[in-house]
Amino acid sequence: MAEKEESQEKRAMPQIDENEYILRKRLPRRLPKRKNDIYVNRKTNFNAQLERSQKLFDNGYDVVFIHGLGAAINRSINLALQLKIRGLGSLEISVNTSTVELLDDLEPNNDDLEPDTQLRTNSAVHIKVYKLALA
Repeated sequence: MAEKEESQEKRAMPQIDENEYILRKRLPRRLPKRKNDIYVNRKTNFNAQLERSQKLFDNGYDVVFIHGLGAAINRSINLALQLKIRGLGSLEISVNTSTVELLDDLEPNNDDLEPDTQLRTNSAVHIKVYKLALA
């Protein structure tokens, strides 16, 4: 039990003194974007993301991949479920989860300190929404 607590302490992010550093979060690394990939975030209007996804199916795509990171995971799942409901039984969902490593920049507030980077992890979801084969 003590080993587990020690490993969690090692993985815990160090405390950053806000008076010494400014934390700048870099954009996450993206996989090569295909036309049928939807990267969900919390800033884009949900209905616009839903309509864009639906339009892909209407334009002949059999598979749409929905990707969500961190706080956008709930929205990604909701988007996939809304597509499935709209499909009236013709669409199915396959879900994969992962952990993504993200890099942050630490910019010093004064000249005495050196710039630094910080590694952190975040949860991600990758949802495959696909048309069922007609029997």
